[in-house]
Amino acid sequence: MRIASLPDFLLQRIDRANGGPVNRQIYQVIREAVLTGSLPAGLQMPSSRDLSKELKMSRNTVTYAYEQLIAEGYLETRRGAGSFVADTASDQITTLFSHNKTTTNTKVEPTGSSGLSQRGKQLLKKAGVSDLQWGAFMPGVPDVTLFPSKIWSRLQNKAWRRSRADLLTYGDAGGHFPLREAIADYLRVARSVNCKAEQILITTGIHQSIDLIMRMLGENGDRAWLEDPCYWGTRSVLQSQGIQPVPIPVDAEGMCLQPKDLQVPPRFIVVTPSHQYPLGTVMSLSRRRMLLEYAAAKKVWIIEDDYDSEFRYGSRPLASLQGMDTNDRVLYMGTFTKTLFPGLRIGFLVVPEKLANAFATGHSELYRGGQMFIQAILSDFMREGHFASHIRRMRLLYAKRLNLLLQAIEHHFGDQLLTGGGDAGLHLALELPPGSDDFAISHAARSIGIVARPLSRYYMHKATAKPGLLLGYACVPDDQIQPAFNKLAHIIKEHWPQTKPSAANKKRR
Repeated sequence: MRIASLPDFLLQRIDRANGGPVNRQIYQVIREAVLTGSLPAGLQMPSSRDLSKELKMSRNTVTYAYEQLIAEGYLETRRGAGSFVADTASDQITTLFSHNKTTTNTKVEPTGSSGLSQRGKQLLKKAGVSDLQWGAFMPGVPDVTLFPSKIWSRLQNKAWRRSRADLLTYGDAGGHFPLREAIADYLRVARSVNCKAEQILITTGIHQSIDLIMRMLGENGDRAWLEDPCYWGTRSVLQSQGIQPVPIPVDAEGMCLQPKDLQVPPRFIVVTPSHQYPLGTVMSLSRRRMLLEYAAAKKVWIIEDDYDSEFRYGSRPLASLQGMDTNDRVLYMGTFTKTLFPGLRIGFLVVPEKLANAFATGHSELYRGGQMFIQAILSDFMREGHFASHIRRMRLLYAKRLNLLLQAIEHHFGDQLLTGGGDAGLHLALELPPGSDDFAISHAARSIGIVARPLSRYYMHKATAKPGLLLGYACVPDDQIQPAFNKLAHIIKEHWPQTKPSAANKKRR
């Protein structure tokens, strides 16, 4: 509906007491009227002098509104004639709408559709994120309350005092080079990784590392062998890039390939050989050699996810798969989220030397690296020995908490339930009797503030999934482990299936 009198229209809508600056209100009211067609294109506007008299306010107030409307294209001036409402409708859009009115095969969004792509819907359907990221028994989270914050703060102050422009702008391709050097030195000693600093890229963590690999080396429709069960995040990132995940069962020696699997080589093999996630098994030497030989022969890329191998109890951390590779087929990923604190969001990717320059450029092009200041602090943290000291302290603490959790499990269930993965990492897998509903148990536990992730959630297909619970102990204070598990044990017993497990089952670590 057209406006009969612009002054009256404005006076009805301007709130001098509580509406904010009047000049801004005039601008907003006229702008809205132009967009809705109440002030049609070509209509001549009153002069700023006349409108200010009608509104009984300063001419500067009206002039401000007019100038802003002209600057944004809602009004236009004609020399000697004044201001007019501009034609803001696009000819192309008008033509398109007109065409659609007479076209019978126009695609219409289904009623109630969110507008998400099939890829987006699949991502949400398989999402494993939780709104609770701390406490009993959240897996994969370290005890951040014991992070040496005073040391970090001292290093941060030191970095500010020497702050340079290159630490406050976008990151170098690949990340802060002193940090890459420190990581290379650490990996060579602690993980037997064969690498130079130039082969290391600083990422935001495992997800970004996988995403970069897929973008640089994968094509839509490529296949990737995944351990089954596996980390849900890996599967989500692969599928979001159009990579088809192929589940390969895991046994006591790791990924268990059959002759039929080997007949059709994939583009990628994604493994967690040092501490399989989530079951905790260690890949045997024979399986490692077989994967490396197969990858070399078939030109397959192996992605080694070494997410928490620093925490191994009772023995030294195992050497990496990458350290055995003599054909440059392994890309090695690690992260500081498990060793320091998740909010740091710094990880690293080690690529074969021949790919280093391409990956560094691709990383910079895709993600516009930053956090150079934080990376510089982390570099000093590692160079001064604080990282290694922190790992040693936390390894002792987590071993103690693991034993407390195992004692709690034994107290309630004796040898009825199996536990896996308890010799390394930040969690263990508690297997449940066949027929158990681990989703129901997890949901009931969540209702009382306890996180116990269902193991079956990590399998790709429901038909092959085994029931169980992932229990993290690293971020649970010593005195809270037993009380929290008492509550969880009560829930497990309430959901115990009719057929109890065989007495032949033995608990394993």
